[in-house]
Amino acid sequence: MITEIVLFDLPVGITREAMIAQFRDSIPRWRDNPDLLRKHMIFDLERRKGGGVYLWRSVADAKRWHGEEFRRRIMAAFGSEPSYQYFETPVVVDNERRDDAHERVKGVRRKTAKTGSAPI
Repeated sequence: MITEIVLFDLPVGITREAMIAQFRDSIPRWRDNPDLLRKHMIFDLERRKGGGVYLWRSVADAKRWHGEEFRRRIMAAFGSEPSYQYFETPVVVDNERRDDAHERVKGVRRKTAKTGSAPI
């Protein structure tokens, strides 16, 4: 799995309500995306930054969905070029679901807290 962080500058004067409305309008597009595992929509009005934190199976999936059409949508909505960062994400802990997801590493066996071992 990989985590992609997409950031863009926000226009001067944009409000919290406008950001939430923009994000809500995009929910159906992301909910129907077969390659997306999870998305967090984020913003900081003081620093005038917005974006998303995405969990994908691969960088190729992220780049497929964040191509030219995505760039044009961000430019139209916010007047800013998005930037992209990618991080390997071998472990995800989901306390809300009381679950975790992790990659299997050849030759390494890790026990989770569910089995009584100490956390990493």
